[in-house]
Amino acid sequence: MAGGAWGNSARALASANELMRSPLSGILATLSTILLELIDHRALIMLTGDCPKSPLWATGDAELTECVSTTEMSALAREVDVGTPRFGRAVLAGAPRDVLAFAASPPNSAGALLAVVTDGDTEPPAATTETVQQLWDLTTARIRDLIQTVAPVESSGLLAGGDRVRAIADLADEHAATLSTLLAALRARDLDDATARRTAVDIAVSAIIRHRSVDDVDRVADILGEERADRAYTRLSDMLGMLSHYGAVTLEYSAFDGGQRHIPSHVTEIARTVARGCVLSMLAQDGISRIRVCWDLADTELLMTIRDDGPGTLTVESFTPHRVTDRVAVLGGSLELDAVPGWGATVTIRLPLLVREIPRSDLRSTLNPREVDVLRHLVLGHRNRAIADDLHISEHTVKFHVARILKKLNAGSRGEAAAIARSLGFPTAALPRS
Repeated sequence: MAGGAWGNSARALASANELMRSPLSGILATLSTILLELIDHRALIMLTGDCPKSPLWATGDAELTECVSTTEMSALAREVDVGTPRFGRAVLAGAPRDVLAFAASPPNSAGALLAVVTDGDTEPPAATTETVQQLWDLTTARIRDLIQTVAPVESSGLLAGGDRVRAIADLADEHAATLSTLLAALRARDLDDATARRTAVDIAVSAIIRHRSVDDVDRVADILGEERADRAYTRLSDMLGMLSHYGAVTLEYSAFDGGQRHIPSHVTEIARTVARGCVLSMLAQDGISRIRVCWDLADTELLMTIRDDGPGTLTVESFTPHRVTDRVAVLGGSLELDAVPGWGATVTIRLPLLVREIPRSDLRSTLNPREVDVLRHLVLGHRNRAIADDLHISEHTVKFHVARILKKLNAGSRGEAAAIARSLGFPTAALPRS
């Protein structure tokens, strides 16, 4: 135990304030720092159903954080009830470890599991675990809120053919280098068999750790701006799988024959976000026991069908808290709801794989020249500091322009504004200034 239970409410309030002020990228590290006063630990590992890009987050000892898997955390999730901490042994990063686990599922969240890998095998006092549970409930709610407001589209679209070839070649070269190193170690004349095998194992393990810390699927999606369809569907089921751990509703997934076809990653990210919002809206109903999710891929669109066996009273307004219709509109897609009282509801969503080109003049007539300059940077994914430096203005002024752009485009985030700009014909390359 690092510091025992807190002795005053001021410390608890200060910790809550730290969590509420932490950005999404640093919230798990902030929680780890806070928990060091309560529990000695090596790492914090989180499995969440709220993030459409990656369900697994971690901070701490690289030996753990770089090797732990979603499968291991999913197995642990089945052993932990919401609001009831569990202390015991669990397999993480390929080995049994002492773990204190917490599950939380605040309203409008798909739920999240926290694994605290402790330094000792002694269970903390109940007062400590209760405090950590409350901190985890707060953290999960904060993560849910932050994820709902971050940009749903960060991809800059597909790269030109030459860049695609170079990106694939870089990945191939990296794998080839690993294999060449392995062969060199096994063929080395100055190494005996045992040493050569040991060296080869070390090389292979290092390569696996490196690639698991930055998953190849994510790397290809980030570099090429696209994602393999079948893997995208698997990531959807991983994300929604948290819901089946913490509720009585059964989630079913129809077989998806997407093959190895690649589709734009910004489409798959929005598809996962929209599917999660629909499922959460359905779960808010009474008398529901089953939800079925289906994807179908056509030449020009991704079709999603989500059905429930609930009361059949779902309305389009039910999706508003999760901004489902807004996100569908960003891609120029469509959403249809068929709800039959006593029989359940079916949501059909069509997301086009290609944006339609509309003259930029319409958008330029809506924004003033400086706002067009700022939007140009938003389309490229630049942050406020980079925009301020390039345009020779203050970050405060950048924030002012961004706020006006969001209002004029009726966008909920920078990413949605960028997506709207792309759908209206703004290229991902630098735009000429007015």
